[in-house]
Amino acid sequence: MGVLKCDREGCTNIMCDRYSHKYGYLCDECFEELIALGVRCNIKDFMNTKKEPNQLDARNRLEEEFFLRKF
Repeated sequence: MGVLKCDREGCTNIMCDRYSHKYGYLCDECFEELIALGVRCNIKDFMNTKKEPNQLDARNRLEEEFFLRKF
């Protein structure tokens, strides 16, 4: 059994439960993002669009760079 990696460009999530015979595996994060885009979204284009870091990852990275000064 493989790791069932998400087939969206740039996504590193594994153990995905969603599968399409046409597009491959999709993780829950990408699935929720696809739903938010709505029914008119082209799935092929979505799968080829590089996944951006989620907001929590971005927040953690930016908080490391711009730390709060404590007086």
